[in-house]
Amino acid sequence: MKKIIFLFALVITTSAIYAQDETLEVKGKVLYKDQVNSLKPPVPILDVPQSVSVITDDDIRNQGFRQIGDLIRYTPGVNTSQGEGHRDAVVFRGVRSTADFYQDGVRDDVQYYRSLYNVEQVEILKGGDALLFGRGGTGGLINRVSKTAQIGETFSSLDTGIDSFGGGDVAMDGNIIVNDNVAFRLNVHVDSLANHRDMFSGDRVGVNPTMKIQVDSATTIDLSYEYADHERFVDRGIPTDDATKSPIDAMKDIVFGTKDLNTTTLEANILKGSLNHNYSDTGKLNFSVTANDFRKMYQNLYVSDYTASMGAKMDGYRDVTMRESLIISLSSINEFDQGTLTVGFEMVDTENNNHRYNTYFSSTRDDNEIFMPVRNMNFNVANGNLTNRRTLETGGLTDADVTQDQVTYVDYISDLNNQSDTDIEVTSLYLQGNIDLADQWNMILGGRYDEVETTIKQYGITVDGTGKGALNGTNPSLTKKDSLFSPRLGLIFKPQENMSLYFSYSEAFQPRSGEQYKTFKGDSGKFDPDVFENTELGFKYDTDSGLSLALAYFTGEQTKATAFDNGTGEETREIGLEIDGFEITLNGQVNDNNAIRFGLASVDATKSKGSGAAKEIPELTYSLWYTHQANDLFEISFGATYQDESYINAESGPLLPDYTRLDMAMTITPSENDVVRINIENLGDETYYLHSHSDHQVSVGESQNVRVSYSKRF
Repeated sequence: MKKIIFLFALVITTSAIYAQDETLEVKGKVLYKDQVNSLKPPVPILDVPQSVSVITDDDIRNQGFRQIGDLIRYTPGVNTSQGEGHRDAVVFRGVRSTADFYQDGVRDDVQYYRSLYNVEQVEILKGGDALLFGRGGTGGLINRVSKTAQIGETFSSLDTGIDSFGGGDVAMDGNIIVNDNVAFRLNVHVDSLANHRDMFSGDRVGVNPTMKIQVDSATTIDLSYEYADHERFVDRGIPTDDATKSPIDAMKDIVFGTKDLNTTTLEANILKGSLNHNYSDTGKLNFSVTANDFRKMYQNLYVSDYTASMGAKMDGYRDVTMRESLIISLSSINEFDQGTLTVGFEMVDTENNNHRYNTYFSSTRDDNEIFMPVRNMNFNVANGNLTNRRTLETGGLTDADVTQDQVTYVDYISDLNNQSDTDIEVTSLYLQGNIDLADQWNMILGGRYDEVETTIKQYGITVDGTGKGALNGTNPSLTKKDSLFSPRLGLIFKPQENMSLYFSYSEAFQPRSGEQYKTFKGDSGKFDPDVFENTELGFKYDTDSGLSLALAYFTGEQTKATAFDNGTGEETREIGLEIDGFEITLNGQVNDNNAIRFGLASVDATKSKGSGAAKEIPELTYSLWYTHQANDLFEISFGATYQDESYINAESGPLLPDYTRLDMAMTITPSENDVVRINIENLGDETYYLHSHSDHQVSVGESQNVRVSYSKRF
C-alpha cells in the first residue's frame, strides 16, 4: 500500500510540473532570517540546503487554520504531540519538542498554544539549525514571522468567523501613515473557543501594536509590543484497552475532569525593538532586543491507568511557571566578490520560576480544598488516587451509577511535588559564509559557539505521614556550564537557475536541563549536552508558474550520556535516537486556475541503536490541498491528510491507529474587498485519534465542523 502511495505521489508531482504555463507571483519564497541577513534580494528557498515548509497568511485564511497544530497536519515530516492539552507540541522528524518555537527568529519557548492573528508567514524548518537559532532545534523548529508596520501604505481589514461547534473569532488589522517616515500598525484578535468535546471552552485575546521608523535612507527601526491573555479547558483524552491495544471507541465522548479543575491560563507581555542599518554599499548591521514576561498555569485531572474490571484510575497536578527573558542579538553582514559573510552575537538571560502540586483527594472539605462534582461516576479514594470502581465495558455511564452520599474533593495546593528557580545565561558567537565556488556551485559554511550557564535552585520537599509534600528549608543550588560548537555545511549545485541539488550537514544540541529548565535530569549537572547530527540530500525545482518541487533524503542521530565514571572522569555515551527517511513536497500554482499543496514523508526511527521503534512517530504521512478557481467569484478546494499508525509508548503497548481525514473549502469573492469562506473539516465525520501523551491519554480528533468566515478589506 505504501509503495502505491509513493508511486501516486511521483505521478502527481511530475504531471503537475508539466501542466504549468504562465508566470505568476508566489508568496512565501523567502525565509525571515535570510531577509534580515541580506544585502541584495534575499536567498530564495530554492538555494537553502534544507527542507522547508512555508505557510503564508493567505494559506491560513483559505484553509481555516486556527492554531499551530492545524498547520502541522498539512506539513510533511512533522506531526503533533498532545502537549498534555495545554501547549503546542511537535515531533520534528522523530524528535519531540515543546520549546523549538521562535517569533521573528527569537526564542519563544514557553509552553502555550500560539495564536496566528498577527502572522505574516509560518516557517517550518526541518533538521537541526543551531547555527542561526542556537540550542534546541534538534529535529527542526517553527518560526512565526510577525506582521509589521509598512511605511507609505494605508490599509485595514476585518476577519470574523463562527463554526458549528459554537466557537467564534474576530481579528482586526490596520496600518496608517503617521508621516513620510513613520507608520503605525495594530493587530487585535478575540477568540471564543469550542470543539466537539463536552465541557471544552476557552477564550483568547491578543493585542499587537507595531511601529516602523525610517530614520534615513540607510536606517530603519521597528518597535513592537504584544499582550496575550488566554484561558482554555485542558482535555487529556481517553484511555486505551489492554486487550485490543487501541483507544476505546465507546468512550470517545467521555471527558475526564471538570471545567474548574481542568484549566490553563496564560498572560504574556512581549516587547521587541530592532534596528537595521546599511553602513555601506556592501555592509549591513542588525541589532535587536526582546524582553518578555510570561505567567503560565495549568491544572488537570487525567486517566493514569485503566482496566476493564476496575475502571479509570485518576491522577493530576497543578503547575505554575513564571518566566522572564531578555534576548539581545547583533549581526553584521558583509558582501565580497565571492559571496557574503555574516558574523553574529547573541545573549540570552532567562529567569524561570516553577512549582508543581500533586492532586490530593479527600472525603472532607476545608477552606483550602476545591470541590469536584463527580457526575456519572462512582469514585472511591485509595492511596491518594481517585479510582473508578465501575466496569466500563459498555462504554457508557448513567445517573444510576452515582452513589449520592459519596462525595470526593480535590485539593491542588497542599501536596507540593517540586519547586525550582532557574537562571540561564547564554552567550553565542556565530560565523556563516555563503561562498560562490564557481558559476554553478555554492557553499554555506559556518559554525556557532554557545556557552550556556545554568543555575538551578531545587527546593527540598518532605512528605508527611498523610502523604502531603511541603518545603523543608533545604534549597541546594547547582550551577553547570556547557560550551559547545555547532558546525554547519551546505553544498549546492545549480545545473540551471531554477534547479538545485544540495548536501547538508549540521549539528545541534540540547543541554541536560531540558527544554523547560526544571532539573538536570538526575545527573547532578555532570553530563554534557545531548548532541544531534543531521545529514540531508535534496533536490529543488521551481517552475515559471510558481510551482515548486522538493525531494529530500535525511538521516539523524542523537548521542547522549548515560553514565559517569568517577575514576576516569569520562562519560559513557550511547545512541539515543536514529532516524532516516525521505519527503516530497509540491507547492504552488499549476496554472491560472489550479493550485496544489502536496507533501509526503516517510520516517523510520529507532529509540536507541537496535532496540526497536520510537514512540509517536508514524512511518508514513501525507497531505494534499487542491484548489480550483472556477471564475472570479467562486473557488473550491479539497484536502486530505493521512497519518500512519504509531506506538504511543513502547512496541509492546497500545497503538494509535492510522487515519485519513478529508476537508474541503469554498471561497466566494463578491467584490475585490469582500471574501466569504466556508470550510468543512472532517468531511466524512470519521472517528480518529491524533496523538496521545501516554497510554491512557489519547486525544479524540475533531468531528465534522463547518466554519463560515468573512474578510473585509478597507
